Amino acid sequence: MKQDTKQKIIQAGAKIIHRKGYNHTGIQEVLKAAGVPKGSFYFYFNNKEDFGLHVIDFFNNMLLGMVEPVISDKNISPVRRLENLFDLFIEIFQTLDYTCGCPIGNLSQEMGDLSPAFSAKLTDAVKLMVEMYKDILDEAKDQNLINKHITTKETADFIVSSWHGALIRMKIVKGIKPLELHKRFILNSLQYPAA
Repeated sequence: MKQDTKQKIIQAGAKIIHRKGYNHTGIQEVLKAAGVPKGSFYFYFNNKEDFGLHVIDFFNNMLLGMVEPVISDKNISPVRRLENLFDLFIEIFQTLDYTCGCPIGNLSQEMGDLSPAFSAKLTDAVKLMVEMYKDILDEAKDQNLINKHITTKETADFIVSSWHGALIRMKIVKGIKPLELHKRFILNSLQYPAA
């Protein structure tokens, strides 16, 4: 029961934070959305920052749950899995009408340089994303499917940074073009140079 209530608070808070940001999300608003008593918050969390760190873990687990079926499908080539991953994210943001952005990216912009605890937790979250892409790229490189001169760690870092930039542009233009450009540029850059 205790864990269920805590999870309800985290899930409700994550949804609001994704839409409004951390600083614009109030504790009472979260508790009301979760449908739990007002006094419950400090039973489960030390303070709002502690709650925010739990929300980052929630976002990480949510991301892993979404991508796992795509990245673990060994019946599809790693390059195709990478493309499918981009398509999955593009489809998600189309259903969100090109709003919200990446919750980890949003929190990094909002809180990354304001709270050492947030900074450390967000750094780990971004590393998780980078490792996900690096693993796919390593597999593609081992199979000689991408340019052998590519450094997979640097490329994975660039994919994550570029994706967050594309999401910022997406929110401004309220359209898909920045995400499609990101996908096309990355996939083209992985190919062997023309002879």
